[in-house]
Amino acid sequence: MPTLAIKLDPTAVDVRAEETLLRVTLADGRELAAPLEWFPRLRDATPEQRGHWRLIGRGQGIHWPDVDEDISVASLLRLS
Repeated sequence: MPTLAIKLDPTAVDVRAEETLLRVTLADGRELAAPLEWFPRLRDATPEQRGHWRLIGRGQGIHWPDVDEDISVASLLRLS
């Protein structure tokens, strides 16, 4: 029986902070979603502040400078 070989790459390539969810797309195509409720600074931020993010550590984390929030992809994987 053939086996599909998939190379996992848990680095973030895109981030979307929606009204109630934080969605992170990984380089290998996976998408992680977590409730914004878990991240009070992001939950309380304006949509503009949530939209102002940058990847840190070559995609190992996400930083929101307007609200001084950092979230690692590893922590999102542990929570999901």
